[in-house]
Amino acid sequence: MGGTLKMFVFDRWKLQVVSAVCVIVVTTSYFILTKDVITTPKLSSSLPTHLPSSGPCTCPAGSRLLKEHLPKDQYEELVQRRTKEFQQYKARTTSVLSKLLFALPNSPLQYPIQGYTVQPLSSSVIPGLQLHAGKRSSYKVVLKVSKGILTTDIPPAEVTVEGSGEKELIIKSRSLELLNDVLVKVSYTSTVYHINTGDLVTFQFENHEAVFAIAIKQPHVPVLYDMGTDISSQVTIATKTFLRYEQLMVLLDSIRKFYSTIKVIVADDNFEPEHITGENIQHYIMPPAQGWFAGRNLAVSQVTTKYFLWVDDDFLFTEKTKIEKLVEVMEANPELDVVGGSLKENQFYFSLIYEEGEETEGGCLYRKSNKKLHSVPGYPQCFLASGVVNFFLARTDAVQRVGFDPKLQRIAHSEFFMDGLGYLLVATCGDVSIDHQHVARSARYRKFRNPRKDDSEFKLQLHFFKNHLKCIKYG
Repeated sequence: MGGTLKMFVFDRWKLQVVSAVCVIVVTTSYFILTKDVITTPKLSSSLPTHLPSSGPCTCPAGSRLLKEHLPKDQYEELVQRRTKEFQQYKARTTSVLSKLLFALPNSPLQYPIQGYTVQPLSSSVIPGLQLHAGKRSSYKVVLKVSKGILTTDIPPAEVTVEGSGEKELIIKSRSLELLNDVLVKVSYTSTVYHINTGDLVTFQFENHEAVFAIAIKQPHVPVLYDMGTDISSQVTIATKTFLRYEQLMVLLDSIRKFYSTIKVIVADDNFEPEHITGENIQHYIMPPAQGWFAGRNLAVSQVTTKYFLWVDDDFLFTEKTKIEKLVEVMEANPELDVVGGSLKENQFYFSLIYEEGEETEGGCLYRKSNKKLHSVPGYPQCFLASGVVNFFLARTDAVQRVGFDPKLQRIAHSEFFMDGLGYLLVATCGDVSIDHQHVARSARYRKFRNPRKDDSEFKLQLHFFKNHLKCIKYG
């Protein structure tokens, strides 16, 4: 796994995200008692010290094997380019913080296991370093790092320090108390500039060896949104229109019936653009037939409010289209990125089950429709999921970071949530709904709207390369 491991903890009805810098697996502690002597067993050398290589993933029954949809005369070249890109992806997203570490049973070494972070090219004291050992004639500890140096204060005469300012620090003393006084002042200095990486510290005493992680991160400058005092300063409505001006005008009239001042952004890639007028409407003209995701990108790029509400151009606001309710859920659970509603009081949501697989073949992905996870605390009508219907409220900055792939021009809603898997925390709420206009589609619109065989093949080929997938199943 790359980057940070996220765990979702529900505490006092509040959804919280805990970022862990490493995985610590603690082996069962036990003692071997012999009269009055307590012996600490050595850590077995057979225990793994790194994450095992991922094996091939298992394609669910009914999956599409993506390599079967690639041009045979281009297959080898595509695989080579994909392999190169995947290696670069791993270089950007993995670090030593992904290494699997084991804590020694009954180790006398005390050290931080989570939460110790330093800024690039800066120094800070390593918190919590201590040695807890029985009576010895002398004590010696060794600390080693690879992406920085270790320093400590000038020690008292009874303590010897070797390697201060280097990657290996040795501390010796006949006094355990004085040795610990020096340990609590050991500092780590990052010597490698990287905005998000880490270092592993080896901490040794006699036959005991512990390894713990230091996160090296450039802190983020906060980007905050002023929520203002009403819904118009909190939410922007965004839509994309193509060959459906009549439906778009009905949608805009229904929005104004319930939200008279809220801003509406329209991305328009019609062949013969018409002039759309109205207060608080921003109309952006695109080159003709650029497609749905290109239009989504344009519309969302112009949003300046904390949230935006995505709607299709043939939707219809009703008394049950309560944007405020969706905002309430998002504000109560600030870790959420997307909250979907229902279309004509019918919810559509799905879960994505992804197995990484091994490097050569790629991963396995299963989109399982109508599969929800557990409820959002305090909102029993809302459930976590991986993807939702085209009517959703979203955190603007979160969606802008994921983006919509403009290569996908039609029938591409699920692909946004596939790209956002692991980045977007998604929920669906059944008590907020929007209606759908009952209008026959023109032959010209159907020509562009309905997918052709070439479109389906293109999407499968895109998943093979871009998402490094071996197979995909839609269920």
